[in-house]
This record gives sequence, structure tokens and C-alpha cells, in this order.
Amino acid sequence: MRRNSLFYQLFAQLPQTLFDLLGKDIPQGYRFDSVELKQTAFRIDGVFVPPDPAGTVYFCEVQFQRDNTFYERFFAEIFLYLRLYRSTFADWQAVVIYPNRQTEQESFDPYDLLVHSPRLRRVYLNELGSPESLPLSVGLMQLMVLPEAEMPRVARLLAERTQGEAAPKSAVIIELITTIVLYKFTELSREEVLRMLGFTTEELKRTRFYREVYAEARAGRITRGKTRGTRRRTSGRLAAGITTGIATRLTTRITRMQQGQQQGEVLVVLRQLRRRFGSVPSELEERIRHLSPNQLEALAEALLDFTDLEAVFAWLNRSA
Repeated sequence: MRRNSLFYQLFAQLPQTLFDLLGKDIPQGYRFDSVELKQTAFRIDGVFVPPDPAGTVYFCEVQFQRDNTFYERFFAEIFLYLRLYRSTFADWQAVVIYPNRQTEQESFDPYDLLVHSPRLRRVYLNELGSPESLPLSVGLMQLMVLPEAEMPRVARLLAERTQGEAAPKSAVIIELITTIVLYKFTELSREEVLRMLGFTTEELKRTRFYREVYAEARAGRITRGKTRGTRRRTSGRLAAGITTGIATRLTTRITRMQQGQQQGEVLVVLRQLRRRFGSVPSELEERIRHLSPNQLEALAEALLDFTDLEAVFAWLNRSA
């Protein structure tokens, strides 16, 4: 569940990731969207829209749990999109990203022809090779699926490559690495993750996250000082106040980020339930909204085995 949001952030911040994955030269002007087709309540994870109607539109889905009706839904979404937006592109290509081959559905009937055609590219992250040999953006994808024991080493490697290769959007990449590790090691603070990755204080200060928090803390301190009429230039005390403010706001930002992530996971679970069973009773929706992140992730993995909403209630009762 968390990976869906992380992949969305990766594609939104670094849309060249898809083309790195496909081994294509990075075209200019592509726009990344997550598109809802409201007529049937379908949603495609990622649509890479070409800058002009002569280009190719790319459909991308990230599939980390087995769904034996996945291709039925995916191709239905694609062809509905083609019908609705035909004037905006000349050709189309579909990409599905799996952690491994075991996650893919067992039977392709009656879509064998499409699945095995050049229209569809299936990517298995565990078969792409070592992070040292991959583009940085693809290495970030792999980082999301690594076990905890391997993640610190690979995360440090990617951080070092970001600095050593003078990568474009290096601050964005560092923030993504940190966020991915934070979601894996939930008991660590952001500062502890940065130390684990070998980031220095100066590198932290160059990130957008730090700059925004620092600016807010400093502005708040100055405003309070003016209100109280204390305009003395006591740099030591001001620095101490700013440092305290930064720590407080860092904690607040991380808490809000985690809360936003949890809300996103709730919405994804509810959307999957509606796809399978239609409307979801308000009582059930309320119980799902109060689940912990770990419970939400477990429910997302279990719901493909449910045959009706009673099974969902039974699972919630067991979890409680």
C-alpha cells in the first residue's frame, strides 16, 4: 500500500523514470498524471501524456500483489482512455511493474495476444540487475522492494551516486531516498535516517524540506520578536530559538506526512473494496479509517481472498 504512494511521488518528481526503465532516450515535455475515468470509476495509476498529438501515450501500473483479474481491468481502462482522448496522441504503450514474476496473475486468458504483444512491457524489479549498473531513478524503484537488511547499503550507494554523478534534481532524489527509508524503518526519525545514510548537516540544509522548515521557524521567531517589541540582535539566543523551532516543525512535518500517507492508504483500500463489492457500508468504512498503517497494509494483501463484505468484517474482528 505504501509503495503505491511512493511510486506516485517518484513518477511525479522524476517522470524520466519510466523512460529510464524502458531504456529509451528521455523525451522532452511529457506530463505525468493519475487519471480517473469517471464513467466507470476506473483509475489508471500513471499516464504519461505526450507534449503533442503526434506522440505516444504511456500507461503505467505498479502491481505488487497478485490479482487474477488485473489484465481484465487494465486493458478495460486503457481502451476506455483511448476512446475518450483519442485526439491527444498518435500511438500507445503499456507498462506493468512487478516486484517479481510470482506476483503476476497465472492465466492471461483471453488477453494472451495483448500480453505477449509489443504493446505491453512487463518489468520485474528483481531481474533488473544491481543498483550500481542501473539509472538512479530505476535504483530508487528497486530500493522500495528491498528487504530491511539490504536497504541501508543500497540507500547509501544511491545517495553517494547522487552526489558523485552531480545528478539533476539531486535534492529531490535525496528526499525520495530518505522518504522511502522512513516508510521502511518507521521507528527512526528523519535525522536518524539521514545519519544512517551518511548525509551531513550541510547536505540536509540544502534539501527543500529543511529550507522550508527553517524559513518557517525563523519567520515565526522574528514575528514574535516584533510583536513583543524585542528587536535586539542577540544572535546566540535567536539561533537557539530557530534550532528548537526547526526540531519542532520537523517532527510536525513528519507526523503530517505520515498521517497523509495513512489517509491515502485508506482511500486505496476503500476503492479496491468498491471495485469488488460495490458500495461499502458506512460502519465498515469507519472501522477501516481507524486502522493502523500496518493493519491497512495487511488488509490490502488479504482483501483479494475475500468473497463478500462479511469476510471483511470477520477479518476486522480478528485483527481487533
